[in-house]
Amino acid sequence: MKRVIGIGNALTDMLVNLESDSVLRKYLLEKGSMSLVDSKLQTEISKSVAGLPYSLSLGGSAGNTIRAMARLGCGTGFIGKVGPDTTGDFFEQALANLGVKPFIFRGSERSGKCVALISPDGERTMITHLGAALELTAADVRADIFEGFDCVYIEGYLVQNHELIEHTAKERGLQVAIDLASFNIVKENLDFLRALVEKYVDIVFANEDEAIAFTGENEPINALQAISQLCELAIVKIGIRGALIKHRSEVVHVGIMAAARRVDTTGAGDFYAAGFLYGMCAGLSLRQCGTIGAITAGKVIEVVGTTFGEEAWEDIFRLVKKVRNERYLF
Repeated sequence: MKRVIGIGNALTDMLVNLESDSVLRKYLLEKGSMSLVDSKLQTEISKSVAGLPYSLSLGGSAGNTIRAMARLGCGTGFIGKVGPDTTGDFFEQALANLGVKPFIFRGSERSGKCVALISPDGERTMITHLGAALELTAADVRADIFEGFDCVYIEGYLVQNHELIEHTAKERGLQVAIDLASFNIVKENLDFLRALVEKYVDIVFANEDEAIAFTGENEPINALQAISQLCELAIVKIGIRGALIKHRSEVVHVGIMAAARRVDTTGAGDFYAAGFLYGMCAGLSLRQCGTIGAITAGKVIEVVGTTFGEEAWEDIFRLVKKVRNERYLF
C-alpha cells in the first residue's frame, strides 16, 4: 500500500444550516463558491446567522481527504500551520488520533476557520479566514518531511501562495496530485495553475465547473481530454452523473452511489479524492478507484460536515471490500 502526504490549509469548520439563501444575496456570495475574507467580515456573517443550527469539525480540503484516507487504511501525513491556541492543539491532536502523521507548524495568528453556509438544497458556500494557515511558507516544507511517502496531494486552495505550491509540487520522486478546489479560484489563477499542472502534476481532480474554468471547454468530456493532455491522469466529477476518468488512452465513466438523503455537499469532492487515491494506493483499476470514490462521496453528503459514526464507516468498509473483489456496485 502506497503512502500519501497532504498539504493544505489547516482549518476548523463551522457548518451552518440556512433556512434560505437570503444571506448569500445580502453579502453577494456566489452560491457554491469559496471566498477568502478577513476576520471582520467572517465575524459579521457569522453573527447574521446566529441562532441557526450549526456544528464544528476539523476541516480544510486536503485535511478532509487525508483523514478519510487514514480511516480507509492508508499510511498518511499532513502538512499545515495553525495558531498558538487551543484550536491549533485540537487540530494537531485530532490528526494524530486518526493515525495521520502530523507536520503541523505554529504561526502567530489565530487558527484558521471556514464558515460553510449550507443551503436548503445541500449546496455549500464557504467563507474562509485563513488566519495562521496563511503563514505556511515554502521554507517550512523541508525535503525530509516527504521521506517514506509516495504521493503528495496538494489542496488547490493553497494557490494564493504560488511559491509554496510550486515548491511542494517540485518535490522529487513523488507522484503529485492536485484538486482544483473551486471554479473562482481557478479563474483567478488560471495561467499559474495551467503551467503548474503541465510541469509538475501527475493527477488532477476537478468538478465540472472547475474543469470548464480550467480548460475553456463547455462539455465535460472535452474538458477531460484537454486536462489529460497536461497530465497523466484526469478526473472530472460531473455531479449526479458520476465522474469521467482518463489515464493515457483509457477513458472510464463511473456513476454515483445514491445517497439515502442529500443533506450537505461539504467535503464531497474531498472524500471522492480520498476513495479514489485509496484505490490507487492499493493498485486497483480505474473503475475500482472511481467506484470507491463514489462510495465515500456518497456517504459524506448524508451528514452535516465531514464526520460520521462507526456504523457509516462499517458500511463503507463493506462496500469497498466488494469493490476490491471486483463486484462493482454501479
